[in-house]
Amino acid sequence: MAEIVGTFAVSHTPVMTNLPHAPAGLVSDSVFDAFRRIGERIAHLEPDALVVVSNDHLHNFFLGNMPAFCIGISERYEGPVEDWLKVERKTVPGARELSAHVLQYCLDNGFDPSFSLDLVLDHGMVTPLTLAGVLGRFPIAPVLVNCVQPPLPRMARCMELGKVIGRAIRSFDGASRVVVLATGGIAHDVGTPRMGFVNEAFDRRFLALLGDSDISRLCEYSEAEVNTAGNGAEEIRNWLVAHGIADSRGFELHHYAPVTEWYTGIALGSWRAA
Repeated sequence: MAEIVGTFAVSHTPVMTNLPHAPAGLVSDSVFDAFRRIGERIAHLEPDALVVVSNDHLHNFFLGNMPAFCIGISERYEGPVEDWLKVERKTVPGARELSAHVLQYCLDNGFDPSFSLDLVLDHGMVTPLTLAGVLGRFPIAPVLVNCVQPPLPRMARCMELGKVIGRAIRSFDGASRVVVLATGGIAHDVGTPRMGFVNEAFDRRFLALLGDSDISRLCEYSEAEVNTAGNGAEEIRNWLVAHGIADSRGFELHHYAPVTEWYTGIALGSWRAA
């Protein structure tokens, strides 16, 4: 059976690769150092596969078809789909058997995610994997959560999905070591007059609640207050999926900074392995 040897969550924003030196040197350097350290930890764990939880930015899905959850079950993925991202496009191997197992396990245990054999990777996955230095080094099993177009899945539902995915991974006998990386958020606004405002108070409260044992309070706060942190903050759902995968305990914050030049609260954290 597979063991989840590491669970991590990081912010993503395309501006980190497009405008890497927009913030003052010490700010950007500390963020990039934090990403490198996460990448080193992932590499040290020597995973057979990475389960990457993110959200699509209207490259795979649009209003004609917008699933709440989607699992990629391809043998390979290409990205980034955005030519302007200033990241070299690569073909990344897929952990197809693991993805198919997670999909079937979810279908057998109260969830009905869609699936795709034709996902492309956008900045939500490519940017953090690139900054961590692990893009293409390990096969990936992508999990996409709708964080863009309402109606959005409830925060508690995302947490429950994570619990099911965690059990699915642990019941998979085709790999021995799996790492989970969730990417998204946290506070940021895209394409609105508030773009550039980072609600640091929301971020710090959300991150603190991840380290608490009260799951209900975490979900209630996230649901009630996420609108104060911008439309991009809806991506905290990806963090909640990771929280569920990690059985909702052992969260440790490694780095946080409200980086207005990148329009985003930049956070990196991990959960203690069981």
